[in-house]
Formats: sequence, structure tokens, C-alpha cells
Amino acid sequence: MSLNLPRVATAPFCPSEVRGSVAIADGLPLWRKLLRATGPGLLVAVGYMDPGNWATDIAAGSRFGYDLLFVILMTGIAAILLQSLAMRLGLVAGEDLARMARIEYHPAANIALWLLAEIAIIATDVAEVLGSALAFNLLLGVPLWLGVLLTGLDTMVVLGLKGNGFRQVEAIVLGLVLTIAVCFVAQLVIAGPSLTGILHGVVPKLSIFADHQAIYLAVGILGATVMPHNLYLHSSIVQTRVTDRRPAALKESLRFATADIVVSLLLATLVNGAILTLAAATFHTNGYADVAEIDDAYRLLAPITGAAAAAILFGIALFASGQSATFTGTIAGQIILEGFLDLKIPCWQRRMITRGLALVPALVGVLWLGDHAVGKLLVLTQVVLSLQLPFAIYPLIRFTSNRRIMGDHANGVVVKGAAWLIFAGIVAANLWLIAQSL
Repeated sequence: MSLNLPRVATAPFCPSEVRGSVAIADGLPLWRKLLRATGPGLLVAVGYMDPGNWATDIAAGSRFGYDLLFVILMTGIAAILLQSLAMRLGLVAGEDLARMARIEYHPAANIALWLLAEIAIIATDVAEVLGSALAFNLLLGVPLWLGVLLTGLDTMVVLGLKGNGFRQVEAIVLGLVLTIAVCFVAQLVIAGPSLTGILHGVVPKLSIFADHQAIYLAVGILGATVMPHNLYLHSSIVQTRVTDRRPAALKESLRFATADIVVSLLLATLVNGAILTLAAATFHTNGYADVAEIDDAYRLLAPITGAAAAAILFGIALFASGQSATFTGTIAGQIILEGFLDLKIPCWQRRMITRGLALVPALVGVLWLGDHAVGKLLVLTQVVLSLQLPFAIYPLIRFTSNRRIMGDHANGVVVKGAAWLIFAGIVAANLWLIAQSL
């Protein structure tokens, strides 16, 4: 069977304009179907390796060595489950999470969820601005405040990328993700981490939480890993794949999409693990237990490893991380606006508004608190995201457990139980953070 689809010739960042832009026809060989199904998971994965993750991973590795690797592994597994639910909602119900909330909830609740989602988008973009600005500062030597302003230029780059479909965006993000992965592989080869230490670190150990700082960093890793805007994003962009709606074809689509998100998020988990491992192998092993700032990590890498390339690769990976997350933040913002409010504005307006709102707090924070405040500001953005997360997870679990919406694909007892357990854990972590700040 062949699907005759219109050619998409508009900017690839408008969700309403790219749905159904990648066809997966029945007659294709299995390997070609898999290749065409791959992509949405990759766009989601970049949010799990953005600059917001770096500060917590570096602090955890420098202070506790490899011991908190199991936290990264467990949060990665939780992320796979939650993103799988978002994917299933998009494919089975044919609606994204934001649009489904508008359909199912009272207008007042819908507006409240929209405002919380917008706060999450802005917090995410602030982290991207700070990460990219710090990369400019480290690689080019420009003042940090100027680096913040230079991040406004990527808005023009993004807006200038007019393409023939969603695959172009996925190809660009793939290039950036591969850049990050290659840089960290090279750094780990230079650093020479302990294999025994890594294997010990991935084994859960509750005894480490006797240290109050270990709990704080574990919560920080959780908040930096599972991001609310990714749930909205995934439930929409998975619909860029078009297949026959017959039950057998839908099951095949779900299998392909599940493989896509599992592989993509395992890659993101490995990158986050690599950041912590690099910090453990270089800083903790050499007695530097208090490295919490990204710029300090950059400056210490070369003298500790004896290779200037290690620091340069670190800076390049940081820049690629910020830029890749910029693409997905733009798409997620458009999805949230269209879904919750049924409001469509030109994508360039959405991008300018989001980046403008992010530049102001980032610039004020840097000028007020100084260049060494980037780590604190990044952690703050992750706390904001963690506080917003339950408001995205709750409707996601409710919708995907509803047989009226999902039919035979509604969550089973095991999946539902695991999802609610994750929800309870995140809420408990947030309450703990709030209690510690009072």
C-alpha cells in the first residue's frame, strides 16, 4: 500500500504543518520502516542531555565519584516509561497531550496547565541560553554577558532553516547529538575511568543517602533528567509518522516508536553517565571533590588529564548541547500554544518570544550574581522544571489509562502502577526540595 502525501514545504517547526509528513508504507522492507520511524525519539533525547544536566552530573561525580551512577540509570528508565506513554497517546488517540487536556478538562484547569507548561519552556530556554553563553565564554573568551546576547543569533539561524519536511530538523539534531557523543567518548578515552568503579556505581546503594548532599544531588539529577516539555513534544511529533490505521499497522507503529524512544533515551542516559564518569575519573580521583561549576570543570580538565584537547572537546559538546535543545524547545513551545489554546501564530514569533523571555533572566542573573553564578542558575532552572513535572505527568497517566481514549491500548495494571510510583517519587522529591528551602 502506498500513501500519497502532500509535500511539506513550510518551516519544519510548526507542528500543525508537519503531521503526516513522513510516510511508512506497508510495502517497505522492515529495515526501511525502522529508519523512517526513527527520529522523534532523538528530538526528545536532546532534552535529556541539555546544559541543565551538566551541573548536577559534574557535582555528583566530583563529590561522590561513581556512586550516583545508579541514580542516572534509574531516572533514565523512568524517562523511557513516561515518554513511551506520551508516544502511545499521540499514536493511539491521534492527539498530543496539550490538545487532549483542552478536550478533557475545564477551561480554567486547561489555562492553569498551559501557564505551567509555558514556565517550563522558559526555564528550559534559560538553561540553553546559559549553556551556550558559557560555551562562547570558554571557547572564544568573550565575556559571559556578551555570550548571553550572542545566543540571540541562534534564533536567526533556527528561523532561517526552511526545509522540505521534519526530517531536516531530525538530521540537524542527529548531527549535534553525535557531536556530543563523540566528544565525550574522546574525553573518557583521555581520562581513563575505572571500569570497576563504573560497575560499582550502577548498583543501587541506599547507604549513600545517609549523606544529606547525596540526596540533594540525586533530586537534582531527577529534576534535570525528566523534563515536562518533552512529554508534550513527544506526543505530537510522533504523529509526523503516517501509517495505515488498521489495528495490525498501529501495533507495528507502536513497536517501531517504542524502539526509537528506548534507543534514543539510552543514548541520552549514556551521555549523562559519561558526564558524571568524567567528573569522577578526573576530579574526584585527584582530590577535587567540590567542583560544581561547569567553567571550573572546563579549566581543570586540561591540567588534570594532561591533554588540552579534553577541555576543548568539553566546550564543543557544551555548545552542541545548548544548540540541539534550542530546536526542540521551539517545537515544544509551538505544540503547547496550539494544543492548550488552539492559537496559531507564525513560528518566528513564537521563537522570538521564547528566546526574549529567556534572555532577560539569564542576562540579569549573570550581571547581578557574576560569572560564577551560571551553575547556581542552571540548578535553579532544573528545580523549576522539577516543580512543573507532576502537572504534566498526572494528566498523561490519566489519559493513557482511560479506555475511552486509548481502547485496548490503555495502560495495564503493571504499567499504571509503575507510572504512579514514578509520579509519587517526583512529588516526594519536590516536597523535600521545598522543605529544604524554607
